[in-house]
Amino acid sequence: MAGNSTEAQESKAKADQSNPEGTEPRHKLSGKQKAALVVVSLGADRASQIYKYLNERDVEELTFEVAKMGKTTNSMVEDTLEQFYRLCLTHKMMTDGGMDYAKAVLEKAFGETAAKSLLDRVSHTLASRPFNFFSKGDPKALLSLLQNERPQVIALILSYMDAEQAAQILENLAEAKRIPTVMAMAKMDRVSPEAISIVEEEMKRKFDTIITSEDNMNLGGIDFVADIMNHIDRSNEKKIFDELDVTDPDLSADIKDKMFVFEDILTMDDRSVQRFIRDCDSKDIVFALKTASEEMKQIFFNNMSKRMAETVHSDMEVSRNIRLKDVEEAQQRIVNLIRSLEDKGEVIINKGGDEDNVLV
Repeated sequence: MAGNSTEAQESKAKADQSNPEGTEPRHKLSGKQKAALVVVSLGADRASQIYKYLNERDVEELTFEVAKMGKTTNSMVEDTLEQFYRLCLTHKMMTDGGMDYAKAVLEKAFGETAAKSLLDRVSHTLASRPFNFFSKGDPKALLSLLQNERPQVIALILSYMDAEQAAQILENLAEAKRIPTVMAMAKMDRVSPEAISIVEEEMKRKFDTIITSEDNMNLGGIDFVADIMNHIDRSNEKKIFDELDVTDPDLSADIKDKMFVFEDILTMDDRSVQRFIRDCDSKDIVFALKTASEEMKQIFFNNMSKRMAETVHSDMEVSRNIRLKDVEEAQQRIVNLIRSLEDKGEVIINKGGDEDNVLV
């Protein structure tokens, strides 16, 4: 077990030397292949610990990838471990498990020395991000605080949050402030350090932190609002757009153009549809198609195996009294999966006017 840890650290050290600036990896592996390679590099003992936190399907797929793995080159291992190492730098790992959890995981995976260096860099990154303290605040307390702020101030603060947290705040804001906040975020361009400092001073009384900024920063914008709207439940999304359509129809249209919603599956190519269906829970497909158009149903059925299509069709016939909320949540999970696969370059989302994604 110690040997495996040493090998992982040596591979990591080599990766740092060969790719110090985080350049494009030299090997194109799928996500599952990379996961398998990391598991093999960590050794059987640590791999068995990882398996405890995976569902049965993930264990089966990961085991399959490990079993069929052939010979690997040193550069392939180095590239993959480098990507895994950088993944550990992400803000999500820190906020989900806390710094103590991250420290424990990294020490077991890479050893105490490498873990300390990594955590020092992460701590500096997190400490320097404006409004980082909000990520640790109680959501209800944070919402209570923001309800009393001006829409422009709320918009500034939400622009520093990740989209999921910002969506939770936005959908629970009083309706009178929700639309003005959305409009303020969408129209926000650049904010000076002085303006940020003023907001920081207002919040300093309740949050013990001081944030400085040396440069103007790009904040908010239509892309950010679209990302938030993709995380909001469909009923609240509809309410916001219904009002925004009246208040500022041009802005509403611009945001919609940047979003990907369940109905946009109709614009996807067959290969992309087949790709996301492979990772879909069949129950989500059954629920999602309950209120879908016939055209949408055919898109799904035409890109499934005959056996899967028969199973889904049969399950739809026997499924009765499904709540609309459950249907919308299933559709949102499918949308989230598609967006995740797009980030990995495994599917193509075609939006109006996106000439780069036209297939020929």
